[in-house]
Amino acid sequence: MTELRRILLVEDSHHDVELTLSALAENHLANEVVVVRDGEEALDYLYRRGLFKLRMEGNPAVVLLDLKLPKVDGLEVLAQLKSDSALRMVPVVMLTSSREEQDLVSSYNLGVNAYVVKPVDFHEFVDAIREVGLFWAVVNQPPPG
Repeated sequence: MTELRRILLVEDSHHDVELTLSALAENHLANEVVVVRDGEEALDYLYRRGLFKLRMEGNPAVVLLDLKLPKVDGLEVLAQLKSDSALRMVPVVMLTSSREEQDLVSSYNLGVNAYVVKPVDFHEFVDAIREVGLFWAVVNQPPPG
C-alpha cells in the first residue's frame, strides 16, 4: 500500500476546515492534515519558522490553499511558493469559492496545479475533497525530496 502523506490545508473558515477534515478522514486519505488559518501561517509552516520552526522536515504532498485569506492572501502564498526553488515543485490546489475568471487566470499564471471551486452542497463538497485528496495525496507521484 502507498504511504499516506501529509496535507497542508490553508483555510480560514472553521466550517470549511471541518468539512474538509471530515471528508479526508472518511475516505482515509491522509495520515496527517496540518491546518493553518491564514497565508502568513502557511508560509511559516512551509519555511519552518515561527510556531513551526521545530516541525518535521519535508514538504507536504499537497497544499490545499484558499484564495481569500487574512494577512497574506492565497495568490501571494502561491507566488512565493512557485518562485522558490525549494518549494516550487510542491503541488498546490486552489480550493476556493471564487468563480471569478481573474482569480482563475491569476492562479494559473502563478503556477497553481489545480483550481477547484468549493461546491455549496455538502455531498458535492465531500466528493470534491475525496477526489482532490485521492489524486494528490495517493495517486500523484510527487517529486523527490
